Amino acid sequence: MIDIKHQISEVRREVGSRVLEAGEARVITLSQTYRGDLADVWDACTNPERIPRWFLPISGDLQVGGRYQLEGNAGGTIERCDPPHSFAATWEFGGQVSWIEVRLAEQPDGKVQVALEHVAHVDEMWEQFGPGAGGVGWDGALLGLAMHLSGAPPLNPEEAAAWMSSDEGHQFYALSSEQWCQADIAAGTPVAEAQAAADRVRAFYTGAEPPPETGPGRDGSS
Repeated sequence: MIDIKHQISEVRREVGSRVLEAGEARVITLSQTYRGDLADVWDACTNPERIPRWFLPISGDLQVGGRYQLEGNAGGTIERCDPPHSFAATWEFGGQVSWIEVRLAEQPDGKVQVALEHVAHVDEMWEQFGPGAGGVGWDGALLGLAMHLSGAPPLNPEEAAAWMSSDEGHQFYALSSEQWCQADIAAGTPVAEAQAAADRVRAFYTGAEPPPETGPGRDGSS
């Protein structure tokens, strides 16, 4: 049984902006603190044999300059790696190119904080779905990592798909959408605009909207 409310409350979410050479971009950042050793958490996030246990099967050349591909989802180029503290890569999905960076930091209490930053250009997808377009999927990824590090069995794709369509899964996505709405409002987006985008994201995750294409889709969320 997943404690959905606890997991949602364990994640810190922020929305920001950045100017790139190609124009305006938005930045979403999620962070969660996990019990575990830094080396082990790093291995969970980068070892191609462990990543499928909590996220998606991955293939490719997992070193700086190499290409990776997540099964049924994004691919890209690994741009930077500083073990066991951070890595950065392009995130190429649905005809769009964005960028991710994952950072790990040891905490005074012996835990490890994992922070994920996703930078994407402002486009029609962002205008329609807001930060939840990628943020809700990444919330699912952090849930998967939390379960993996707590000793849960490896992810079963069929069971994951069934959970995503269950009442519990819908509750998780609804709570995540609402939290991204609040983060969007805190970043300065008008309340009505942020709520409308969050409503569209929630409708997608219950099967009523076309998929957002800036972050993990329904096949890789949890």
